Amino acid sequence: MTILKIERLAHNRFVPEYKTAGAAGMDLCAAISEPITLKPLERALVPTGLKIELEHGYEAQVRPRSGLSIKHGITLINCVGTIDEDYRGEVCIPVVNLSNETYTIQPDERIAQMIISRVEQAKIEVVTELTETARGAGGFGSTGK
Repeated sequence: MTILKIERLAHNRFVPEYKTAGAAGMDLCAAISEPITLKPLERALVPTGLKIELEHGYEAQVRPRSGLSIKHGITLINCVGTIDEDYRGEVCIPVVNLSNETYTIQPDERIAQMIISRVEQAKIEVVTELTETARGAGGFGSTGK
């Protein structure tokens, strides 16, 4: 099991936690003192009041919360965000309102989830030709429904 070190900033009131024994992600809360209102298609960078330190060979993935996405159209601008092991700044969540309705993020609201995942850096090898496969260059729906 990897260790995730967390530094709480002054404006943070909640440490992330796994809500069930089988949860893959831990919720991140909006560390804001005033609500943030997002009009349709409006974006905001929401602070969490947390800094993290990951062990070597790990990343943190920030993902949307499915309930906010399906019920209110609130998701992440970059869909899944990556926090590299050497980043030490505050974790902030880039959210966007994809609905037709205004949505207000409340202080301490759970706005995203964070997954800790092992990563490996690849050794880059430049070649003149790639191995052929049955699929080849077929993409975007080329393998059927």
